[in-house]
Amino acid sequence: MPQVSAITARIKNVALEAGFDLAGIAPVQDFPELAQFPAWVAAGHAGEMKYLEARDDFGKLKRSSLQTVAPWARSVIVCAINYNTRQPYSTQFDEPEHGWISRYAWGREDYHESVMRRLTAVEAKLLEMSPEVQTRRYVDTGPLVERVYAKYAGVGWVGKNTCIINQKKGSWLFLGVILTSLELTPDMPAPDRCGTCTRCIDACPTDAFVGAYKLDSNRCIAYHTIEKRGAIPEEMRGGLGRHVFGCDICQDVCPWNRKAPASMAAEFQPQTELVNPVLEWLAEISPTEFTEKFRGSPLKRAKRNGIRRNAIVAMGNSGNREFLPLLSKLSHDEDAVVAEHARWAESKLRTADLELETDISPTSSGDAK
Repeated sequence: MPQVSAITARIKNVALEAGFDLAGIAPVQDFPELAQFPAWVAAGHAGEMKYLEARDDFGKLKRSSLQTVAPWARSVIVCAINYNTRQPYSTQFDEPEHGWISRYAWGREDYHESVMRRLTAVEAKLLEMSPEVQTRRYVDTGPLVERVYAKYAGVGWVGKNTCIINQKKGSWLFLGVILTSLELTPDMPAPDRCGTCTRCIDACPTDAFVGAYKLDSNRCIAYHTIEKRGAIPEEMRGGLGRHVFGCDICQDVCPWNRKAPASMAAEFQPQTELVNPVLEWLAEISPTEFTEKFRGSPLKRAKRNGIRRNAIVAMGNSGNREFLPLLSKLSHDEDAVVAEHARWAESKLRTADLELETDISPTSSGDAK
């Protein structure tokens, strides 16, 4: 078997050859950041994402200690690929008839597939160099907090918006990891370069950050438009704005993304109709069209009626009364959640009209000059 240092260097090169933009090695340890994970879950900040609460046979949260759930693992190979595009940011749009789909979902292929395909190639090369090594590869599904290992692999630091940020690539990064029983040469942790900047925290319209580096999913636009099933709490609906799937605001305003390079990967190039999409189209999309259009897309996760629900909320927040006839129709939709949200959106637009009429009504004769 080649020397560990040679394998380490080779595996990083293989990752770049496979199409990743960054690759690093982290040791398997109970890092300080992982000790905060149980408290974050206990505070209810995971919302309804029960998969984050998975526990081992001893009742310990799996994601809080990789050493417990994969005692054979000695190193984590962390790979990252840039998915940024040359399309503008959500903060540059203000068109009431259109909504916003998060940048990561504009392509024709789910990023899980894209990243996993590349990880498989890296894993195969590692096993070729060292056949006796045990491995596991994951894209968002492993028993670990990927961004923490990305930090200790030198890929980037964990920003105040909880995203991994790389000094040269920015934060538009998909992560994939390979656990291995081989003790590879670890990289140095990436230093935190957020400094005193709080733009991501200040820009969040729903105040989802309960502090720097700490996100409450229950107040996050991405959580409510992707993960949340059933009705969105009324107190949250106004803050969702025109977002129909995910949210990019905290990355849009990050100074480290000002010069972030655009990805050349074909599968991340945007489908034009998904950039600032027409709300009426999404609100009325048929089961057949949804299946055909989003067959390989991350949008499948929210399901058809979830996307319709979100588009309806965006209509209610748009201030565009031209949506009223459609909302009236949708208020009788066969899906009870869609119908309830349509009634809410219709009421909000009509209330806004009444408030506008009051604001511009003539002054009374007693006040006239």
